[in-house]
Amino acid sequence: MLDLNFLNPVREWILAAARIMFGLLLLEHGTIKHLNFPEHPMNAVTWFQLSGVAGILELVFGTLLAVGLFARLSAFVLSGLAACAYFIAYAPKGFFPFLNGGESAVIYAFGLLVLAAYGPGKLALDSLRPGAKNK
Repeated sequence: MLDLNFLNPVREWILAAARIMFGLLLLEHGTIKHLNFPEHPMNAVTWFQLSGVAGILELVFGTLLAVGLFARLSAFVLSGLAACAYFIAYAPKGFFPFLNGGESAVIYAFGLLVLAAYGPGKLALDSLRPGAKNK
């Protein structure tokens, strides 16, 4: 069996890379909805529609997650947002995520839940907060 213990020394860097990428991708979702960047048909979202509120959460918590400030809380909130998106927008279309178009929402939900459980990794602003427990 393949021994993956060679990853142990870089585990915190892998968590940091995942945190930064999840944060930036979710920040992009929010900027598409509210800042019209990059151009996308979803630019017509209004602030207080369901997708508009999701966009606000993506902007705020995506930014916090990317920089690693309140990272575990941000990951947990965004995981819940992704789960809600799945059950509201995709699950009614069928059971299988690949077939109903919700596969990425499931990946976001569980990937972010892992980050909430294991912490932000290296390069997180949380490490500068006094008394912060992010390990």
